[in-house]
Amino acid sequence: MKTLRIIFIFIFLLNQGLTWSQKNSMRAYMDTKQFYHPSAGNYIEIHLQFVGYSITHESVTGGLQSRVAVKYELISTSSDTIRDAYLLTSPLYKDSIIDDFYDIRRLAIKPGKYLMKIELEDVLSKNNPIKAQQEISIEDFGSQASISDIEIAEYAYPDTNVSTFQKSGYYLIPRISNFYPSQLTKIPAYFEIYNLSSAKDSIVGVKQSIVNAETGAVLENFESFNRLKPTSVTPMFKSIDITYLPSGKYALNYTLLNKNMEDVSMQSYIFERSNEFTDSIYMDDLVLDPAFQASITEDSVAFYLESLLPISKPAEIKNIILSLKEKNTAQMRRHIQAYWKKVSPTQSYDEWLKYKGQVQLIERLYSSNFQNGYETDRGRVYLKYGAPSSINARETSPSEYPYEIWVYNKIGVFSNKRFVFYNPDLVNNAYRLLHSDMLGELKNPAWQQILVKRNTNNGTVDDPNKYNQKAWGSNSYDLFRQY
Repeated sequence: MKTLRIIFIFIFLLNQGLTWSQKNSMRAYMDTKQFYHPSAGNYIEIHLQFVGYSITHESVTGGLQSRVAVKYELISTSSDTIRDAYLLTSPLYKDSIIDDFYDIRRLAIKPGKYLMKIELEDVLSKNNPIKAQQEISIEDFGSQASISDIEIAEYAYPDTNVSTFQKSGYYLIPRISNFYPSQLTKIPAYFEIYNLSSAKDSIVGVKQSIVNAETGAVLENFESFNRLKPTSVTPMFKSIDITYLPSGKYALNYTLLNKNMEDVSMQSYIFERSNEFTDSIYMDDLVLDPAFQASITEDSVAFYLESLLPISKPAEIKNIILSLKEKNTAQMRRHIQAYWKKVSPTQSYDEWLKYKGQVQLIERLYSSNFQNGYETDRGRVYLKYGAPSSINARETSPSEYPYEIWVYNKIGVFSNKRFVFYNPDLVNNAYRLLHSDMLGELKNPAWQQILVKRNTNNGTVDDPNKYNQKAWGSNSYDLFRQY
């Protein structure tokens, strides 16, 4: 099941979900997990984490407390619409330290596709409710041997007391973030296996593995296997030690295997690891390649190290910035070579030369008197996704700022993705990203309004693009939609 992750701060985050926010309003994180119970059928868990200090509190007997109104709606064309609304009260805070607080809501649901809508309101504030929606898909876990979604715990311990956070003998506080810095050395993972009794003896066990999400390589030190007994529901709790897991993006996989050791069902959890400890060990053990080092002149070491930022993951970006701050040329050289050794172990030098050529190209095309090419939006997009399939540029227009529309026929698994860049300053070649339909990039529904703002009235609150189609000489919308 595809995990829904919503962070209410109105920007896109890396990794992996939608984000929203309003100034001076609450911040909340949401995730969903799917499970199954023989007597109740399929059900969904909605996990909420509220940033305590972002919510208005009032004085009550014994301390401070806040209240949040929560509304859900799951709409399906083939099933009844599911609705739920309730008032959530925070824990009682007895001092000025306001911690985050959590909530879990479980809803019985039939298999199928749904449009999930959520609304959160800080009852004690004057801010408008925060709303979001996302499509989700519910699998049928009751028909055959299968594995539930993988629930990661912020912390967990054995507990048999009945509560919202108790499950199969464990007290589990869900972890919604999938980023693991060096300080976190464990991944507590909970999941359930269903219908082994009906599968008789065909299922022999469950395999755990961690796979490098970039290269597909399986990490041998993180593989394990557990034999299973034929039961209707088998709860599993694992604590994976990631102390020595290097920085990178990974998939934690659990797979059911039959007698022939063939995959029957699998669930994955994608996470990002930043590990300064293993990175420093790898850097110290690196053998310098004379040819590699000769390709970088003494006065360009920092330039080429910084040029890696557009193609780096968050964990890698942090380490690059630390190396740049230290201003140690020898260490920066090692860092560049180590980066490409990690990206392409067998052809690191060739891959580096290709990338160096791209950096030099965008420096000529997109740099300005205050930005290097890789620091610009066009340079970053070019380095991250490669050369676009086509570029439609308009340097002059009666109504619009100069703009370019880049089209990519293919980006990974995505097809027909577009980027709109514009130059509101009219100088310095300073084109900025205005809008894109690529996942994880800036998505701006009012991009047309901004593009014609040069000499066209703004729209209204209800329709920000009200006047855009009437802007004389404007054809950006047609050019954007024709691809």
